[in-house]
Amino acid sequence: MSAGLTPLQARNLIALMNQLVPGDELSPAAGDSGGADYVNGLLTAFDFDPPHIWAGGPFSGRHGGAASFENWIALAPWELVAWRSRIEDLNAQYHTGLDSLGAEFAEMPADAQTEAVAAASDGFRELVFTHACEALYGDPVYGGNRKMSGWLAIDYRGDSQPSGYSDQEVSAP
Repeated sequence: MSAGLTPLQARNLIALMNQLVPGDELSPAAGDSGGADYVNGLLTAFDFDPPHIWAGGPFSGRHGGAASFENWIALAPWELVAWRSRIEDLNAQYHTGLDSLGAEFAEMPADAQTEAVAAASDGFRELVFTHACEALYGDPVYGGNRKMSGWLAIDYRGDSQPSGYSDQEVSAP
């Protein structure tokens, strides 16, 4: 159904996400934490049956229980129409936006990348920033947050099912 990202676009998206949400000694950069994989997963969601829009559950398997997040939930007919339209639009925005940065964006010096990002449309920068944050802090089943690096940076252990959180963890300052 969808084109997804080319390898060159994926490499440039990683560099772009790293520009928009850079890392430091405590936190990973969004692109390096699987940001392009997250976006590509969204752009190619309809290449699967059911489409990879909503992860299943109730347990990821990280803290017990049978891992079932990768049992994707089927979409209702109206959701199929809405998500197809949305993803077609996202594909167009990503292909146009990434191509506008230039084929060598990832290899540019940081100051040249900063200039190229500033010249990109506000809407494209906002889209990529939003997806970079989702990729960095969302559930790894969607392709980002590689090795739970975003969660580790903020001391979040992810879903805690089936054990839940203790009263002490909930009430701790």
